[in-house]
Amino acid sequence: MPITVDSARAQKPKFILRSGPKKKIWVDLDNSPHVPFFRPIIEELESRGYEVFVTARDAYQVRELLSYYGVKGRMVGKHHGKVKLSKALGTCWRALTLSAIVSKEKPDLAISHGSRSCLVASNLMGVTNISLTDYEFVAKVPFAKPTWLMVPSVVPDDNLSLHGAKVMKYPGIKEDVYLGQFRPDWTLRRRLGIAEEDLLVTVRPPATEAHYHNPESDQLLSEVLNRFLHDTKIRVLLLPRNKRQEVELRSTWSEALASGKILIPQNVEDGLNIIWNSDLVISGGGTMNREAAAMGVPVYSIFRGTIGAVDRYLTDQGRLTLLESVEDVRTKIKVVRRERLKQRVGEANGEALETIVRNIVAILESKSVVSGNGRA
Repeated sequence: MPITVDSARAQKPKFILRSGPKKKIWVDLDNSPHVPFFRPIIEELESRGYEVFVTARDAYQVRELLSYYGVKGRMVGKHHGKVKLSKALGTCWRALTLSAIVSKEKPDLAISHGSRSCLVASNLMGVTNISLTDYEFVAKVPFAKPTWLMVPSVVPDDNLSLHGAKVMKYPGIKEDVYLGQFRPDWTLRRRLGIAEEDLLVTVRPPATEAHYHNPESDQLLSEVLNRFLHDTKIRVLLLPRNKRQEVELRSTWSEALASGKILIPQNVEDGLNIIWNSDLVISGGGTMNREAAAMGVPVYSIFRGTIGAVDRYLTDQGRLTLLESVEDVRTKIKVVRRERLKQRVGEANGEALETIVRNIVAILESKSVVSGNGRA
């Protein structure tokens, strides 16, 4: 069974200036949601005197988002498609490349949000690592386990027992961590060519190359798009996950794209601002669903994999609606104009960010940390 640390009872550590060298933290970003998520965490750690270096995988617009958010990182590896063997080989190759970098950087601690390559490299190099996750059913790496696992408090311990790690928890959900930095961009609609009187429906396709992908999500996506094509008041903003998926979508929905009924942004835009400017969101993935729920924007999920504890929690609260069939698409979606308030969005749960940083510092400063420097 996992060992769970009750973060609510943990005391906030006292920070003092040290005369010795700065402790170094390695952060690996291998998917697009990780960039906005880790940005405030990195800033907090640096403000407390720690050195942070970042590696990133060139997949799912990670490169573009690093530039957009001003995060400096070294690109290592790419996405290797749907085939499991290619995925496995790609993960191993990236892990070996990361290991070479780690051997030179000698970090005291490695942190990622479920990066398998980071996990393997950390194990190979004997570096204490923290793996954050908010989806407990993600595929495990059988020969590499995290030292620590950090999850939202709504994830039950029973679903974490197979990870084999000590567990820390934080309040709220992952999206609370960076919502506090959000500022509405009231020029976004005009920039995308969407009139204020249009009802804007933002649609994020399912992750077709993910190991957990269920083809039922593709059928629901088609049903969603077809439902909105004949309503003259609705514009659909379609957000492909990568260039390969964009090519497929442009081919399948060429007429709707040519007519302007469906739009695909030409440039990378801030996902939170897209959500804030939307009247509703429909997504086949977790992060955009949870971002919308955290911002109070009506959101519907066409994800058809195993539903995790966070999405169950949001569904039970009435902040997320699961679409599980074609009939659900036809009957459950309510297209209503949303009144956007001209104020700072989301009184974000600052406790989530503070707890995550406090947990990281507690682990980093404990005597149990083993780093690439060989220090303990």
